[in-house]
Amino acid sequence: MTAIGKADREGPRPDAVEGPVRYEKADTILRIALDMQGTAEGLSLEDIQRNYSDKPLSRRTAERLRDAIERVFPQMQQANPGELPKRWRLPVGTASGFASVSAEELADLAAGVSLLRRENMLIQAGNAERAVSKLRALMRPDALTRVAPDLEALTEAEGIGMRPGPRPKIDPEIVAALRQAILANRKVKLHYKYRGSGKTGFDSVRPYGFIYGNRHYLVAWSENEQARDFRNFALSNIERVEFTERVFTRRRGFSLKDYAERSFGVFQEEPFEAVWRFSPEVAADAREFLFHPSQTLEEQPDGALLVRLRAGGLREMAWHLATWGNAVRIIKPTRLKQSMRNLAAEIQSSCSPTRLTRK
Repeated sequence: MTAIGKADREGPRPDAVEGPVRYEKADTILRIALDMQGTAEGLSLEDIQRNYSDKPLSRRTAERLRDAIERVFPQMQQANPGELPKRWRLPVGTASGFASVSAEELADLAAGVSLLRRENMLIQAGNAERAVSKLRALMRPDALTRVAPDLEALTEAEGIGMRPGPRPKIDPEIVAALRQAILANRKVKLHYKYRGSGKTGFDSVRPYGFIYGNRHYLVAWSENEQARDFRNFALSNIERVEFTERVFTRRRGFSLKDYAERSFGVFQEEPFEAVWRFSPEVAADAREFLFHPSQTLEEQPDGALLVRLRAGGLREMAWHLATWGNAVRIIKPTRLKQSMRNLAAEIQSSCSPTRLTRK
């Protein structure tokens, strides 16, 4: 890594033309500086454009922020000399004296730990809790004394860990074993209880990662001759993980994020176009939901809201839309309408009085 020279600039320095940057907020500059210190690969202008504002910043603004950071921290270095896009970082310790943790930030981390425990993700909760403890240990005693009362009040106000509700039952040793296999690219044999038959079978898989939702799943490539594809395995149904001596090479270009976004929930189906119409009475509520990353919203003259998205998962869409009652209407596809009718019939059937059979 080498220090940046003026010749390394992507264009002229903005302050050489327009004078010093006066409007950049100090907290934004500090956030970027801390992130530049906290990454080995550095930050690019594109990273600054995307990650430090509610809306993407212009490239010129990103350049101004980068230049402001170099004026404050002349130790800034280019992390990848001779490569594009250019990326910059700060040596370890450069901005550490400016870093502090607020009571709100610690409370949010504690809330995250509570959420993980509520979802029975105990391994992740333990790791997150240790990270919080390390952060508190790094704080100066006087700063910790100041934030302690606010932290206690905020944590109690959240009350996340106390909220009742169904949750998946997951063995933390199963999660720990799968994490180890994922990191080592090790093939494993799953001892798996199939929901349909209730029987336990075996499946040799290449584990790739996890998807978390109402139920938590392992995403893995199944070597079963009838599958030979990526499959979701419910973590609560995995009874044992058996390590093998075989390793695998991850499929080039496979993205767990892209894989998950093919579906409305977790069930993998071929994506399709869906359009829903929310009535004016609930349009404001629906507007606050992120139903799917692909969604677009269209305001209607009567105050209704059209939601368009592309994803698979008929059954899960029907399950969710049922929670909106008659305030939502399915415009398309027709098969989603039929799936909703089938779900309504099942619900009605489950609510019918039990018929007594006379002997």
